[in-house]
Amino acid sequence: MAFDGIVIANLVHELNETILGLKISKIAQPESDELLLTIKGNHGTYRLSLSANASLPFVYLTEDNKLAPLTAPTFCMVLRKHIANGKIIRIYQPDMERIIHFEIEHLNELGDLCKKTLIVELMGKHSNIIFCNEDGMIIDSIKHVSSAMSSVREVLPGRDYFLPETQGGKVNPLTAKRDQVYDLIKEKPMSLSKAIYTSFTGISPLIANEICYRSSAEADSPTAAFSDEELLHVANQFCIFMENIRQNKFTPCIVRNGKEPVEFSSVILNQYADLHTERYTSISNVLEVYYAEKNVYSRIRQKSVDLRKIVNTALERNVKKYDLQLKQLKDSEKKEKYKLYGELIQAYGYGLPEGSKVLEAKNYYDNDKLVSIPLDPTISPMENAKKYFDKYGKLKRTAEALNELIVETKSQIDHLESIQNALDIAVSSEDLVQIKQELMEYGFIKKQRNSKKERIKSKPFHYRSAYGYDIYVGKNNYQNDELTFKVATGNDWWFHAKGIPGSHVIVKANNEELPDEVFEEAGRLAGFYSKGRENDKIEIDYLQKKNVKKPNGSAPGFVVYYTNYSLTIHPDITGIEQIAD
Repeated sequence: MAFDGIVIANLVHELNETILGLKISKIAQPESDELLLTIKGNHGTYRLSLSANASLPFVYLTEDNKLAPLTAPTFCMVLRKHIANGKIIRIYQPDMERIIHFEIEHLNELGDLCKKTLIVELMGKHSNIIFCNEDGMIIDSIKHVSSAMSSVREVLPGRDYFLPETQGGKVNPLTAKRDQVYDLIKEKPMSLSKAIYTSFTGISPLIANEICYRSSAEADSPTAAFSDEELLHVANQFCIFMENIRQNKFTPCIVRNGKEPVEFSSVILNQYADLHTERYTSISNVLEVYYAEKNVYSRIRQKSVDLRKIVNTALERNVKKYDLQLKQLKDSEKKEKYKLYGELIQAYGYGLPEGSKVLEAKNYYDNDKLVSIPLDPTISPMENAKKYFDKYGKLKRTAEALNELIVETKSQIDHLESIQNALDIAVSSEDLVQIKQELMEYGFIKKQRNSKKERIKSKPFHYRSAYGYDIYVGKNNYQNDELTFKVATGNDWWFHAKGIPGSHVIVKANNEELPDEVFEEAGRLAGFYSKGRENDKIEIDYLQKKNVKKPNGSAPGFVVYYTNYSLTIHPDITGIEQIAD
């Protein structure tokens, strides 16, 4: 995630196109570090959201309104006093920094025309919103920074506003020439990507990697590994990239891995060519959508932490148990040797002298090959034979028990891995309810006495093929069973990733012959909602539902089938219509 100088340049361009010259009609402070300005003009009303949150600073236009506290905070009251009904006369970004200046013209108490500047600094934990007069003196700020908090710069009423010197003497990339870019990156003993983003203001690691990618240069390789010609090529690509920014050639977009947002940017990120890039007409729209969706995924992952820990712990324990059982089973393979020893002693041991330590006997099962059998000299040959038969019997019983235990443990591992996959594809709190119930039902979580059973609101994913056929995807094992054995009828088609945990995918065929494209779409969904979603290619099994069976007593989601078709797909579900049920 990179709220860098490039994104801010895009924002400034968009704000100049929309709210420049308009008046601020309302000022609210819904959060301690957030402002919401309502701006009106002849062509409509805009809302500008500004946040100085340390972990999530932002600026964007939005249609959403937020409730403000009944008593406005001091900073909000100061802004209302000075710039309510003020006109935005200039919006700019100084030297590609992560800063936006809003110059506002207003009338003071005496009716004189005055100027004030609202400065938004989007610098991570140092983010702030600072209000200055036309002489650059700070009137107030949303966060006060004293000398005890920062030895570099105080941000307090009455102090002069200034921007600290750029760390490391960074250069404005908009004014840098090719030779200067070359000199700056060549002299830095670090990776090429780091040399770029530490040399220029507003360039994030994401953009530095993109410039390297466009230059066909390895971003993580040290600058010393490149020839002069290669570095000049990088410098040239850098200048071409920045020329597009100078000309306001932006393409706001979100890069997605399936449905999940991975990155946002104001330029197309060629480095993510293998993922889906969704383009937008507005960078504000990108930021609003990205932050909202990322927040959902982050919140669900946070809520599922405890469940993941339980599943991972149980899975690790069962995998260790499984490995130990396989080792013990391999050790039990010695039983046939002990049986042979017993039989050969019985056949050839009668003539052995008392106290013999070994019997040399011909193995009549293996072309009379000579076998040396260790003996206990303190007991008779027949007692030695009985000892070997006892070892054989014990190992035989162990092997029989282990064969059952291994099947049981493997089933437990498969079950836990399927729950793990359900946690990976969960998109709401409701999706976690059924997963928790399954963990309780199968003893992975202790059932709580008198606990109120939570209502199930989660439903399977619902997609519609390009030909209008409904496709359903189970989010967890209970939904998989329900889809396969209740929703699907005999001639509907069933899909599943081959040999790996994943969702059951059902295509409602309506007793019709499906087009090939529908099989391909359902296969892509089965691949994406499986443990193999990161793979480039996945094999998918598919067959009619009437040929899918559920063994008695098996865990939810577990089925068997003996005849099926197969297809190989890339698990990308871009373009498949999702239906909001």
